[in-house]
Amino acid sequence: MSTKPKFDETIHPPNRLRICSMLSTVSEVEFATLRDALRVSDSVLSKQLKALEDAEYLNLRKSPVDGRTRTWAALTEQGRAAFAGHVAELRRLAAGVLLD
Repeated sequence: MSTKPKFDETIHPPNRLRICSMLSTVSEVEFATLRDALRVSDSVLSKQLKALEDAEYLNLRKSPVDGRTRTWAALTEQGRAAFAGHVAELRRLAAGVLLD
């Protein structure tokens, strides 16, 4: 089954697009790993994750590790589908393809 191209305003901002890209290839990623990869502050990352969570594209999970509480982010099935559709739409736009 092919993915229907669909531009997604929630995913499109650069940091959210990068977050979705990173999460699309794994089951989940720890907050600090995302923060360091994006080179943003905790507050900037939290805001971006909240926007994706509010859209039901992302789940956040807290878990104790080495005596500290860590936050893990994972795309939901809806988030994976939205990201795939957004990437398909970007590819369609880049190729200059018109829809029927």
